[in-house]
Amino acid sequence: MGLKRGLSGVNRIRGGGGSRSAALVILVFLCVFAPLVFFVGRGVYIDSSNDYANASVKQISSSFLTQVLDVITASTAHLGPFSLDSSLKKNNLSSSWRELEVDTQENQTASSSIVNAKRDTTSKGGSHQKVETPEMLYRRQLREKRRERRANELVQQHNDDTILKLENAAIERSKSVDSAVLGKYSIWRRENENDNSDSNIRLMRDQVIMARVYSGLAKLKNKTDLLQELQARIKDSQRVLGESTTDADLPRSAHDKLRDMGQVLAKAKMQLYDCKLVTGKLRAMLQTADEQVRSLKKQSTFLAQLAAKTIPNAIHCLSMRLTIDYYLLSPVKRKFPRTENLENPNLYHYALFSDNVLAASVVVNSAIMNAKDPSKHVFHLVTDKLNFGAMNMWFLLNPPGKATIHVENVDEFKWLNSSYCPVLRQLESAAMKEFYFKADHPTSGSSNLKYRNPKYLSMLNHLRFYLPEVYPKLNKILFLDDDIIVQKDLTPLWEVNLNGKVNGAVETCGESFHRFDKYLNFSNPHIARNFNPNACGWAYGMNMFDLKEWKKRDITGIYHKWQNMNENRTLWKLGTLPPGLITFYGLTHPLNKAWHVLGLGYNPSIAKKDIENAAVVHYNGNMKPWLELAMSKYLPYWTKYIQFDHPYLRRCNLLE
Repeated sequence: MGLKRGLSGVNRIRGGGGSRSAALVILVFLCVFAPLVFFVGRGVYIDSSNDYANASVKQISSSFLTQVLDVITASTAHLGPFSLDSSLKKNNLSSSWRELEVDTQENQTASSSIVNAKRDTTSKGGSHQKVETPEMLYRRQLREKRRERRANELVQQHNDDTILKLENAAIERSKSVDSAVLGKYSIWRRENENDNSDSNIRLMRDQVIMARVYSGLAKLKNKTDLLQELQARIKDSQRVLGESTTDADLPRSAHDKLRDMGQVLAKAKMQLYDCKLVTGKLRAMLQTADEQVRSLKKQSTFLAQLAAKTIPNAIHCLSMRLTIDYYLLSPVKRKFPRTENLENPNLYHYALFSDNVLAASVVVNSAIMNAKDPSKHVFHLVTDKLNFGAMNMWFLLNPPGKATIHVENVDEFKWLNSSYCPVLRQLESAAMKEFYFKADHPTSGSSNLKYRNPKYLSMLNHLRFYLPEVYPKLNKILFLDDDIIVQKDLTPLWEVNLNGKVNGAVETCGESFHRFDKYLNFSNPHIARNFNPNACGWAYGMNMFDLKEWKKRDITGIYHKWQNMNENRTLWKLGTLPPGLITFYGLTHPLNKAWHVLGLGYNPSIAKKDIENAAVVHYNGNMKPWLELAMSKYLPYWTKYIQFDHPYLRRCNLLE
């Protein structure tokens, strides 16, 4: 009714024609805009509510996270510096992390300031956030100090361990350096402390070389004043250099000499320098130096061979004293006991041919000390006339326990003469005497010097090819050199089956060395036709010989045949190994390498394990253990079988 009155009032005011249009407008407004206004207002209210809720959630999460971090920090304080913060302080980060490290720290600083601000705000607002009390601050500072101290201790411990490892490694390397190998580099030598410790010495030597070059040019161009000045400076520099090896050894005047020589060389360069002439002079000097090096190398090889084969004064003294005392004995006291064992084939027989009393005593002592039953071992020693008395006297004074020993003189073997033995006949020939006794005998190289050795003149070296003649009643015999030592019981060698072969020996060949082509001349048709150049070589020093098979196959006759063919030394050089390889070709049974380890007289790199596991070790080479040339690392194996407090050894100054 109100509406009708209103509409009728309007109709009355505006008249009847416009009342219907106005009513339509009002209806549209109420139906469309009123709901729109309602929903807009509702949405604004919802947004404001959500913002308030999110703020509340964030506040609760922040407070919870802070509490969790505090609990974790307190519970892990005793673990030391193991934390995310300490890990980030280290340099174990990748490049991508290092690039962002500054930004990360800045962000962490900003975040911590924001958290602290929030803590202050919430604490002021009466929130439940924990406030850092003075006690908590003090404990936190203690934890940080403890972490820092632990980190420093770990770093210091790591550095100490590293230094200790480096020192131990250096000590191990120094142990492997053999002082007997001359000229070997050592990091502990004083001259190697500084990389330029010899720079002045090298400069002076270079100056001397250039001064000699300019001296030759000055002589060619008649520059007598400059020539005399150069020669005077060369003498001064050489006098200053002397035998100095480092700059520290030079006298104080060395710098003045360097300056004076430099001035003279600058003057000579201005007056004499010609590239072509200087090059030619240097080339001539180089060729001359090369010839001098070759000559010195040849001389050094000869002296080394001579030193290796000479007898030291102490051993010569020992031999002379023993010889004198032996011939003062009555004939009755010169006899050895148990002579009935000498021809008993059921015992273990050894053959040792030597003119060195001390070396022979070491071989016998080492074999007896390592034998399980010494009473079953028989040693047959053969020496020359000069050392016969000494060898007898030594073993009369120092009998080898229950073992049997017998000493013979090779010069008393009347059957061993030039008509029977080709080697003796060849040694008596004029060509052989010229080769041995003419000092100016031409040689094709320094390697031939080792064949001009006095041992090849002794029949002791060739007697190994006549074992059945020396010991006709024995079936097997073990041949030993005098530069070996025995480390184990050798009786199992007599049980080795040689499979019908004559010689049992350890092979020495490798991939391409110690084969027949190294010892024999395969350009000779006799050698090329009968032998394989790649056949494996073997070693003398410890050889088991089957004397029954030897006689059956006439080994001595085979040796004589080839020795006669080599009268002019065209098949092999002098020595006993090449004819041994030929004589026992196809008749050698290879033994296990552990029976016989070689090379202690020339090879400094033999494994200690191989030496200690070997039954016999062999000092073959020039560095014999009784010489000053011996390698110190191998000496203890030999010297432990010598009684250095023996009266004869003390009188001859034979010291350990």
